Amino acid sequence: CTDSRRRRRRCCFPRNQNPPRDVCESVCNEVRELGAEAVGVHGDLTKVGVIEELVESAMRAFSGIDIIVNNAGYTWDGVIHKTTEQQWQAMLDIHCTVPFKLIQAAGHHMRALAKGEMEKEGRARPRVILNISSTSGVHGNAGQANYATAKSGILGLTKSVAKEWGRYNIRCNAIAFGFIKTRLTGDNSSGESIDVGASKVKLGLPAKLQKTFSMIVPLQRFGEPEEAAGAILMLASPFSSYVNGHCLEVAGGAFV
Repeated sequence: CTDSRRRRRRCCFPRNQNPPRDVCESVCNEVRELGAEAVGVHGDLTKVGVIEELVESAMRAFSGIDIIVNNAGYTWDGVIHKTTEQQWQAMLDIHCTVPFKLIQAAGHHMRALAKGEMEKEGRARPRVILNISSTSGVHGNAGQANYATAKSGILGLTKSVAKEWGRYNIRCNAIAFGFIKTRLTGDNSSGESIDVGASKVKLGLPAKLQKTFSMIVPLQRFGEPEEAAGAILMLASPFSSYVNGHCLEVAGGAFV
């Protein structure tokens, strides 16, 4: 939505796991009200065919893909000796496999368009892939071995894409967010959860833990969603046209 306000870009919104369909449509309506175009694709990105549907929907609507933000995900915490195989695999699936498959599927179109532009004009116009990582993936985190491993893996994917596709003027960067106000860091007393197979995964943090975490951030607070969006906008914009294969930490000074 931030990008739409400033640049009137076209947007295609996928949803991971199982939020209500009306949430997806609500976001699209907000984008349209700002004067941009939006197409909503509702589905679980870990399911067969959903990624292909997303890519084809974007191609049908806009005849191209300029920017990808791999942001689907959730946490399913547990100490190492109690982490189940399902917990482990679920984090790898949504945080590593899904971004890879989406990049691979969209990449066929992005590379083909870039090659055509290079043949005709000598240079491809800029395209951007942004993978959302976490400070847990950079520094590790107790109780999050599965999540930290997956979010670390996305950094390797980011650097590999940057090296392979830089020749097509496709930049690939990652952002490692710290504590941002989302449903993953909200008050868990609300009872919000998501369904993963037959398991119900509770979301959020205890209020006491929220206060503790905010104290380790030099800015003494969690980041706002708009501040997270600002980092995404910066790396997606021409102001970062020579930034490639980089991981930007956005954590209010934590971990420095």
